[in-house]
Amino acid sequence: MSARLLKKVLREQEETRQKQHLKQNEPDTDADGQTHKKLGSGHESEPEPESPDSSPAFKNPFHLLDDQEEEDQGNESDVVVESSKGNEDDKELSTAKVMVDRVPSSSRKSKKKKQKKKISKDALSSSTNNGDVRLENLSLEVVSSSQPGPSKAKPANVTAGNSLMKQCRSSILQVDPKLLSAENELRRIFGSKVVNSFEKSHQAGSSRQIHGGRRGSHNHRKTVLVSPSDHWPRWDGSLSMELLDTSDGYYYFRYVHSSSYSQAQSTFEAAKAIHDLNGIASILQYYPYHIDSLITLADYFRFSGENQMSADAIAKCLYALECAWHPMFTPLQANCQLKYSHETNRPLFLTLFTHMKNMDRRGCHRSALEICKLLLSLDSDDPMGAIFCMDYFSLRAEEYRWLERFSEEYQSDNSLWLFPNFSYSLAIYRFYVELEDSKNTEMETGKATSADLMKQALMLHPSVVKKLVAKVPLKDQMWTNILKNSFFRSDQTGNPTLDHLINIYVERSYIIWRLPNLQQLLRDSALQVIETLEHKGSDARDWACVRKETFSSEKNE
Repeated sequence: MSARLLKKVLREQEETRQKQHLKQNEPDTDADGQTHKKLGSGHESEPEPESPDSSPAFKNPFHLLDDQEEEDQGNESDVVVESSKGNEDDKELSTAKVMVDRVPSSSRKSKKKKQKKKISKDALSSSTNNGDVRLENLSLEVVSSSQPGPSKAKPANVTAGNSLMKQCRSSILQVDPKLLSAENELRRIFGSKVVNSFEKSHQAGSSRQIHGGRRGSHNHRKTVLVSPSDHWPRWDGSLSMELLDTSDGYYYFRYVHSSSYSQAQSTFEAAKAIHDLNGIASILQYYPYHIDSLITLADYFRFSGENQMSADAIAKCLYALECAWHPMFTPLQANCQLKYSHETNRPLFLTLFTHMKNMDRRGCHRSALEICKLLLSLDSDDPMGAIFCMDYFSLRAEEYRWLERFSEEYQSDNSLWLFPNFSYSLAIYRFYVELEDSKNTEMETGKATSADLMKQALMLHPSVVKKLVAKVPLKDQMWTNILKNSFFRSDQTGNPTLDHLINIYVERSYIIWRLPNLQQLLRDSALQVIETLEHKGSDARDWACVRKETFSSEKNE
């Protein structure tokens, strides 16, 4: 029963009782005998005849509440049914009425107030109980699981799904959107005043390059990967994304081209076949967010030395690709897969990799690390080789603890240290962690030292030393004596895959080895390796077997 109907019943009952009280007081003032005659004129067992005026008085709210608790509590039609009960209810109600009339007026008023308060409290509690029952029914499983004793068990698939989603949320590859912005990192490095003055001068120069275009004519969509410029055209919606599948806690997506975009793609392929750069540039006049055309112009600007224009073209690509994201596509949470095997997905990988290199060129290594994490999380097969950039950006961004956590949690077999880049980078990270711990007078126990890790890296990949000496370069006379040893004499392993990985590591990370303290660590560890091999030459053969088993392919994978 609703509170509105209950108030209506109470109001009608109160009005009828006031009318009866007035009628009863009139004969008391005139003649007392008439009042006694009215009270004693009928037997208590016989009910008074029902009149139209007194019919609302028979709606007993207590009976209505009791009946509603038995009959699902809450239909307005039940009130009408209760008001037209049979003779048995009428007899009980009339008897109650006669008993009320015999009570003195002062006690009747106090009882009326008490009954009214009790009815309002009961109505409030009944309506509250109805809401509580609904809430308890909705959250039955949660409440039962939190209480001790026998409880209702959740389905196995729900538990497995929750655990998988929790595992995705706690993934090591989750991306912080605040750290993706190169402008934020530059403000942390140089200060806001320097960055703001540079941006003002850059905006003034870029505005002079715009010919005949309206500036600030529309608002761009807010994106995470890049910040759109004011002179960019409005997003045309030529790209979209569709959800393909959901399995093992991951969502699989694919980019979809519209009919207009497919037409622009055909025109691009024709211009590309004849190496017509002007034809590719003309496509952007009609389709300003055609990804392949923008990537081609970005490459052209980079080869021409126009790095800023190349970076702007790549940023425009990222803006268009992000505007086409599916509502359920949340790559920053590392729970979405965008497989490289789909041809429409490949521009995003290429654009992100180029954008990561642009961040490295600007010195924004923390932002580049977040982009590298995003690249690796989008496709577990790692088509762009992002894992071979992860250690470099971690060291340049001074994220030493994160690099340790990544090497332990990313792969269950814990085999990352076998790669040449990780074998040397883990020794470097341990060296800097030891420096921090020595300042804080807190030394970690139970972990290998930086010297041990460096000796392990030298035993596993000795050909790195000669390449580093030539690339850094290391001009100390001691390195000449070290390279004369037969163990460090060669810079080739005979395995094309391993040689290629070593070349990538040396070409990307040689700048790290220009620090004198790391050069000393490398030199001391190399001398210790030579001393160990003089006493126990079988160690070299053992590490060669490990290297051959790990990189067993004869092709450059």
